[in-house]
Amino acid sequence: MANPSCALCGTQAPTEDLPLTWVTSLENGRKLVYCDRCARENVRGIEGKLDSLWW
Repeated sequence: MANPSCALCGTQAPTEDLPLTWVTSLENGRKLVYCDRCARENVRGIEGKLDSLWW
């Protein structure tokens, strides 16, 4: 299985296991993951449960 990549910037995780600093989100029935940098930059949208299109 390939290493997961960030849904916004495309950064790949170093291993198949997600780092603890990465965020997972369920949007429109799809599981998306975001790297720590993208998660920090968009924390308000994530906590507000906004779709990533609104960030």
